Amino acid sequence: MSDQHSQSSAVDAVIVGAGFSGLYLMHRLRGLGFSTRVFEAGTDVGGTWYWNRYPGARCDVESMQYSYSFSEELQQEWDWSERFSAQPEILEYAQHVADRFDLRRDIDFETTVTGAQFDEAQRRWNVETDKGERLSARFFIMATGCISTAQIPDFEGLSDYRGATYHTGHWPHEGVDFTGQRIAVIGTGSSGIQAIPVVAEQAAHVTVFQRTPNYSLPSQNGPMTEDYARSWKDNYTALREEQRHTAKGNIRELNNESALKVTEERRAEMYQKRWDIGGAAFLSSFNDLLVDRDANETAAEFVRDQIRSIVKNPAMAELLAAKDYPIGTKRICIDSGYFETYNRDNVELVDINDTPIERMTPDGLNTSGRSFEFDSIVFATGFDAMTGTLYKVDIQGRDGATLPRKWAAGPRTYLGLMTKDFPNLFMITGPGSPSVLSNMMVSIEQHVDLVTDCIVHMRDKDLALMEPTLEAEDYWVDHVNEVAHTTLFPLAASWYMGANIPGKPRIFMPYIGGVGRYRKICNDVVADDYRGFRFEADTAQAAAAAE
Repeated sequence: MSDQHSQSSAVDAVIVGAGFSGLYLMHRLRGLGFSTRVFEAGTDVGGTWYWNRYPGARCDVESMQYSYSFSEELQQEWDWSERFSAQPEILEYAQHVADRFDLRRDIDFETTVTGAQFDEAQRRWNVETDKGERLSARFFIMATGCISTAQIPDFEGLSDYRGATYHTGHWPHEGVDFTGQRIAVIGTGSSGIQAIPVVAEQAAHVTVFQRTPNYSLPSQNGPMTEDYARSWKDNYTALREEQRHTAKGNIRELNNESALKVTEERRAEMYQKRWDIGGAAFLSSFNDLLVDRDANETAAEFVRDQIRSIVKNPAMAELLAAKDYPIGTKRICIDSGYFETYNRDNVELVDINDTPIERMTPDGLNTSGRSFEFDSIVFATGFDAMTGTLYKVDIQGRDGATLPRKWAAGPRTYLGLMTKDFPNLFMITGPGSPSVLSNMMVSIEQHVDLVTDCIVHMRDKDLALMEPTLEAEDYWVDHVNEVAHTTLFPLAASWYMGANIPGKPRIFMPYIGGVGRYRKICNDVVADDYRGFRFEADTAQAAAAAE
C-alpha cells in the first residue's frame, strides 16, 4: 500500500469498481473537493471491458455514442476505428481516460471490498477489504456494474472434467488458442453469439449447446469513416443532449407508424431497410413492436425468415429461430456472421431441451441421448445480473439489515439509486433505473451526476445522512413494475426477470420507462427539495455554527 493510501483510512467516499462508472465518479468527486478511495478487483481499469475478453467481444452501441460526454477535449481527441468497437479498443479508451485525468493514483487494484457496515453512532460506513484494510467513509458507492458476476450452471460432475474450462465473463488475459481442438460452447446469449463465429474459425470442431434460441440482428459493422466521425464531433453538444432525452440513450431513426396499420409491403420494406443498416435500430422499425404482441410477431417472423434464408440446413434453421417469446423482450443480440457459422462443416448444434445435459464427465459431457468428448468447454452462461455483484459484498445497513434479506422478494430501491435503511449508500445504475435497457454510458453519466449533486447538496446544507422514505420506495417499486407490465417484456424468461438464476425472484428489475422520462423524474425529485428522501442534519456542524 502506498504512503498516500496509508494516510487516507478516513475518506469522504469509498467507490467499489473502476469501470466507466467508478472512473467518472472519482473524477467528479475529486473536482468537487471530496476525498475518495476506489477499490478494483482487477489489475487495471475498464470494468466490463477488462473482464470480458472473450473472442468476438464487441459493444452493441455505436462507438460515437458509447463514450463519455463530460469533456469536450476528450470527445475531440479520441478516434474510434470501427462503427461498433471491439473490446480491446474500448479497454484502451478506458485506460486513456484514467491516464488523461490522472485517476490511477486513487485506485487500489487487485483489491476486493469484502464488507461494509453502517455505524449508526458515527454516521459513517466501516469498509473492509481482502487485504485486511479497514477504513471509514461518509459515503459508500457501489459502481460495480449490472452484469459482472458470472453464472456457471451447477452441472453434476463438473469437478470431474479434466479439460480446460472458460467463462466468457472471465476470459484469460493472455487469450486462448483453440486451434485443432474439439470445443463445446454452452449458451447462446449475447456472449455466445459473439464468440461462436470466432471460435469456429480456430477449432477443429465446435458443438453448441442451446437451451433457448435467441433473436440476433446483424451489426453490419465496418471501419469508422472520417465523414461519419466528423458528423458527430462537429455536433456533439446538440447530439449528446438529444441522447439524454431519448428512450434508450441512443440516437436512431424512429418510425412513428404502427406495424399493424401499414401494408404488408411497407412492413417488409421497413424491416429490410433496418436489417441492412444493422444494429438494434431494427426494433424501432415501428412504434408498437414492444407493446403489441401481434405487431411484434411481424418483426419476429421477418427475423425468423432471415435465419431460414441464411442457414442451409432447414432443421437447424428452425432450432435457431426463436418462437416462444416476443423479439426484443430478451436483450437483443447484435452479431457478426452468427447464423452463417452454422453452415460450416465443423459446427454442430445440440438442442438441450430435447436432450438435456445430464452430467459432466472426465472427457466431456453426457446428454440424455449421447456422450461427447471435448478438449475445452466454454461457458457462455451469462451473469447474475443487477443484484449478484451487490450481494457479493457483505453490506449491512441500520440494525444489521442486509440487501439479500431486504430484497428477498426482489430489489427494492428508490430511483434505482438508494434503498431504505442503508443511509449514504448509492448504487450507480442499480435495479429500478434504466441501466441495462439503455446506452450504459448515458445512464452512467446521469447517475454519477445525480449522486455527486446529492453529496454537494448535503455538504452545502450541513446534512449528514440521506436515504429514501418507505413511501417513496414503495411507490417506485410499484411504478417500475406497472410500467414493465404495459410492455411485452415480462413475457420472456430473461435475465431482466432474474430467470437465469435458480431460486431468484421473478421480477422485472430495470426501469423500462425510458432514459429521457427517467431523467425528468429525477430532475423533478431534486427540484421538489429531494422529494422522497429523508435527511438528517450534521449535529456537529450545527453545534459549531450555534457557537
